[in-house]
Amino acid sequence: NVANPPAKQTCRNHCKECLYSLHVDESIPGDRLSNCQGLMEPIEIGQDGKKGFFIIHRCQKCGKKLKNKLAEDDNWDTVCQINQF
Repeated sequence: NVANPPAKQTCRNHCKECLYSLHVDESIPGDRLSNCQGLMEPIEIGQDGKKGFFIIHRCQKCGKKLKNKLAEDDNWDTVCQINQF
């Protein structure tokens, strides 16, 4: 197991190595209002000029999509594989 510490300046909702998450948030990262609990697959990496890079996750159980900011210690090899940079 790899330690998954809290991210600086954001609410990390994903594993820093594989970037997968659980569907525990309903609308915004950190709200913990979802009862789904499905596996959230990282499907896309985006970039916002002011806020930096983010992950778009899609729930494999219900299909909901949510985004979460990438943290500086996330695995960038995995990040690059998602969008095939």
